[in-house]
Amino acid sequence: MPEARHSSLNALAARLSLRQLLTLPYVVLVLGLVLLVGVLSWRAGRDTVDTLSGRLLGETVGRIVLSLERHVGGADTVLEAAFPTGLPAPDNVERELDTLRTRFWLATSVHRDPNNYVYYGDRHGHFLGLWRFSNQEAELRLRTRGNGPRTVYRLTGITGELRSPVVEDKVFEPRERPWYQTALANPASLNWTPVYIDFKTLDLVMTRTKRIGNDVGEPEGVAATDLPLQQINALLQRLSLTEHAVAMVVEADGQLVGVSRGAHVQTRAPGQHERLNASQSPDALVKAAFDAVRRRAAAGQDTIGTAPRTEQFKDADGREVQVGYAHVDRALGLDWLVIVAAPQADFLAGVQRNVVQAAVLAGLGVVVALGLGWVVLGVVTRELRELADAARRVGEGVLDEPPEVHRSDELGDLARSFADMQQRLLTDQLTGLSNRSAILRRIEDRVLQQRRRGDRWPFAVMFVDLARVKEINKRFGHAVGDAVLKETGQRLRAGVRIGDVVARYAGDEFVLLLDSVDNRADAEAAREHLEAAMREPLDALADVAPADFIVGASFGIALYPDDGQDTESLLRHADADMYAHRLKTAPPDAHPP
Repeated sequence: MPEARHSSLNALAARLSLRQLLTLPYVVLVLGLVLLVGVLSWRAGRDTVDTLSGRLLGETVGRIVLSLERHVGGADTVLEAAFPTGLPAPDNVERELDTLRTRFWLATSVHRDPNNYVYYGDRHGHFLGLWRFSNQEAELRLRTRGNGPRTVYRLTGITGELRSPVVEDKVFEPRERPWYQTALANPASLNWTPVYIDFKTLDLVMTRTKRIGNDVGEPEGVAATDLPLQQINALLQRLSLTEHAVAMVVEADGQLVGVSRGAHVQTRAPGQHERLNASQSPDALVKAAFDAVRRRAAAGQDTIGTAPRTEQFKDADGREVQVGYAHVDRALGLDWLVIVAAPQADFLAGVQRNVVQAAVLAGLGVVVALGLGWVVLGVVTRELRELADAARRVGEGVLDEPPEVHRSDELGDLARSFADMQQRLLTDQLTGLSNRSAILRRIEDRVLQQRRRGDRWPFAVMFVDLARVKEINKRFGHAVGDAVLKETGQRLRAGVRIGDVVARYAGDEFVLLLDSVDNRADAEAAREHLEAAMREPLDALADVAPADFIVGASFGIALYPDDGQDTESLLRHADADMYAHRLKTAPPDAHPP
C-alpha cells in the first residue's frame, strides 16, 4: 500500500513542470497558513468582541441601576420632608391644617416629577392630600371627619387661599386603601405597595408609605406618595445598544416593570388589563434572557448582587446570546432585576466580515508573492497578539490604555472604534480635560459612594465661569479664544490635588470635583487659591491684548451633602453660589456680567 501511494506521487510529479513542482508545495503550505491565520483572526476577534461587548453590557446595566436608584430613592426624601422622622402624627388634622399643607407643599417640591402627590390618613379616618399639577397650582383633598366624602380645594402658591370647594360624590375611606393597610401590616416604617396599573393612563404605579406614630410611638396614621413608573420604560426605550438588543427591569417573579421594546401591560378583554410576565413575553429574547438569569439564580451558581455580571447562553434556536444583569440595591426595599441582552451575532458581524476579507486578501497575496506571505504572517500574528493583550487589559478595567492600532483592515477599525469611543467619552477635545459626560458620571459615582459607604469626608463641586471669552473671540479671533480656554484648563488642573477632577463643562464653563474636603472652609480656601491663579495674566493674550485687559473667572461652590444630595442640585447650587460670590466680591461701581 505505501509503495502504491509512492508510485502515484511519482507519476504526478512526472506530469508537472519544474515550476509547478516547486510552486505546489509552497502554495499548499501558504494556503494552510492562511487558513490558520483566518482561524486565529476569528478567535482573536471573537475574544476581543466578547470582552468589550461584555463590558458594554455591564456598563449599560450599571447606568440603568443608577438611574433607577435615583428615580426610586427620591420618594423617601419626599416623605421625610412631609413627616420628618421623630415628628409625631398631628392630634387634629383640621387644627394643624396650615402646618401640614406647608410641609406637603415643600415635600412635593423636592421631586415634583414624579412625586407630585403626597397624602396622609389616620386611624380616625381623617385624610389630607396635596397634589401639585404645576409649579404654583395645586389641589388639596381634605376629610376632617371620620366618615363621609372628601372636599377638594384649589390653591395657588404655598400659602394660597383654599378656594372652589367641591365635595366628591364617592366616599373615600383611607383606612380601607391598600397603601394604608400595607403600611400597618409590615413591621418596617417604610414600605412599598405592590406595583399596580393606573387604569386611566395604563401606566404602572407603586406607592411608598411611611408609618407615622403618636407621642408614645403607637401607629397613628400613614403618609404616602405615588411613584409613576413610565419614566423607567422611557429610559429603557432611549437606550442605543445593538440592532436586536433588549433591556428590561423585572421583579423577582418576572413581572415586567419596564422593557425597551414591546408591551409590559397586556389586555385580556376590553377594559381588563394586567401586567405581563417576562417568561410569557411574546418577544423571544425577553423571555430567553429572563429564563437564563432565573435558571442561574435557581441553580445556586451565584447570588445576584448589585454589581453587574455578564454571561453567555444559547436561546431556543441555538443562537448565542450575551446577557448582563444586576439587582437593584435592596436598601431601597425593592426586589428588582435589571437585565440587558444582545445576540452575539450583533457583535460578531464585523468580525465575520473581517475574516472573509482577510482570507481574500491573503489569497491574492499567495498569487502575487508567496515570499511575502511569511512576512505578512509574522506581522499579522504579532498584531493579533497585541490586540488580544489590549482586549484583556480593557476587560480588566484598564481604561487609560487603549488598544494600539497598527492594521488598516476591519479588525483595526474595530480596535480604533473602541479606542475612539473611550477617548470621546472621557475627554474634551480642545482642552484635554474631562468632558461634561465624564464629570457628571464622576460626581454621580461619588454621590453613590458616599451613600453606600458612609464616608465621613464630604466632597465639593466647584462651578467656574470664564469671563470675556466671547469678547476675546470677537476681538482677537477664535484661535486666541481656544488658547485662552486651554491655558485656563491647565491652570485649573495645576491648582488642584491629585485625585481631583477638572472638566470643561460647556463653552467657557468648567466644573471641578474636589474629591474630599474637611469642611466648607477647605473648599473656600481652594476657591481663593484658584482665584489667585486666574488673576495672573494669561500667556495666550500676551502678544495680542493690551496690558490692562483682564479676563477673570468666577467660582461657585457646592458642598455635599449640605448643598445638595444629587448631581443636578449640586451643580445648580454651585452655579447660584458663583453668581452670589461674584456680586459680593465685585467692586461697588462694577456692573454685573
